[in-house]
Amino acid sequence: MGFGEWALQAQGLRCALGGRTVLDSLDLAIRPGQFVGVFGANGAGKTTLLRALLGLQPLQSGQLRLLGQDGVSLRTQMGYVSQRDPVGADSFLRVRSYVAAAWQGERWGLGLRDAGQRRQAVDAALQAMEMGNLAERGMDSLSGGQRQRARIAQALVNPVRILLLDEPLSNLDPQAQQRILQTARRLCTEQGLTVLMTAHDINPLLSHMDRVLYLAGGRGRLGTIDEVVNGPALSALYGIPMAVARDGAYVFIHPAGGFMPEGAAHCGHDHGHSDQAGLGDVA
Repeated sequence: MGFGEWALQAQGLRCALGGRTVLDSLDLAIRPGQFVGVFGANGAGKTTLLRALLGLQPLQSGQLRLLGQDGVSLRTQMGYVSQRDPVGADSFLRVRSYVAAAWQGERWGLGLRDAGQRRQAVDAALQAMEMGNLAERGMDSLSGGQRQRARIAQALVNPVRILLLDEPLSNLDPQAQQRILQTARRLCTEQGLTVLMTAHDINPLLSHMDRVLYLAGGRGRLGTIDEVVNGPALSALYGIPMAVARDGAYVFIHPAGGFMPEGAAHCGHDHGHSDQAGLGDVA
């Protein structure tokens, strides 16, 4: 495939934080409409990668293209939901107003003609996240899952083709997690959005994502679940023997020896026993 046929393509990306290399020589090629789960241990670079794609984290080296063009020129077509909610949980701001606040945020002023366009954009974003019936509710009255869906609606209020979601499932119950995952899958299938979602647990995403991007030790491996989530692939990535076990619909990832040698790329588990794949927050 050529550059123009990819939603996102990166070659040799290198990012450093505080003098420490977080991502090194990372190559990516993601097609439009794909749902990619991004996993890794604390400090593996999940958040750093999303910030680099957005231009918020400088690149030490490498080439990045979005939607077939230079990475900088099309960043307005990327929606982003960060780990931290900038609006306090006690905010009385209405959901509709919260979503509308991000509309054409790069522009100054709002004309009368624009007001109608903004209303249509807000309605479409709320509908996409199944939030229309909550539009007049205060943000302070929402459950955790509803609040997260409102945050994603805000990211969708402008025309975007790539959606970056940083730990959107954290602290949500399984039902709320599945609703967000099903909606993300639908956005990929019906609207052709490309979604990158970081998560600390691979299991909720197994039936929804098209590709897995696993980060460890500054490196990354991108592919299908079967291509990436297996002992040899993860052993090569971590630099130590790793094991993958399956129990029904669940995946368990752990060091093959039951412990992590000093200096190895940490996998984020309690190494005294085999643990469900819970991979922690990152820098």
